[in-house]
Amino acid sequence: MQLPFPLAEEPDDITREKGRMLFAAESQFLKGVVAMDGLPEADRLEVCFAGRSNVGKSTLINALTGTKALARASNTPGRTQEINFFTQGATHYLVDLPGYGYANAPLPVVEKWQRLLKKYLSGRANLRRAFVLIDTRHGVKAVDEEIMTLLDQSAVTFQVVMTKADKVKAAERDKILDQVRGALSKHPAAYPEIVLTSSEKSEGIETLRAIIAGLD
Repeated sequence: MQLPFPLAEEPDDITREKGRMLFAAESQFLKGVVAMDGLPEADRLEVCFAGRSNVGKSTLINALTGTKALARASNTPGRTQEINFFTQGATHYLVDLPGYGYANAPLPVVEKWQRLLKKYLSGRANLRRAFVLIDTRHGVKAVDEEIMTLLDQSAVTFQVVMTKADKVKAAERDKILDQVRGALSKHPAAYPEIVLTSSEKSEGIETLRAIIAGLD
């Protein structure tokens, strides 16, 4: 019997090459957006990345694009409250959503970006998938449940990407995966595959590239 939410398999040669070609193209920072009227034209396929602070989101984006500092990590959780847009070649936008779950940002700032996030998720016609990053060491937390529920309400398909998989031993990782699968079973917008990654070891990066390149 197949597990619900199995791990995504490694891509075959054709899909791997499609992913490689997409991310071999130039990656550039386009703009940071703080209001809906600042969004770029919805003229290319778009994927976004969401995750709580310190989950390794910037590191993952840099690993995907083969760059060292395209997405910049802040030493202060919650420092970046813009929606950051990157162009990937001539066909895709990669969108870095602000880290959530931070405790030090003032409440009005948190509420403002939450409103922006809700508007963005519910009103972006070219958004094909959200990738919700979960730290393999910790599993799904309450703040992750909040973003998943928001994605359900916005009818945006999301796929969980487990980060820092190399930091956890296999037995512990399996326990965490069971917890994640249980959490995902409650969310109708969850895509039924999990991507296991380690940016440091380059594990799962080709798989995630192929997934993004295969969206239409």
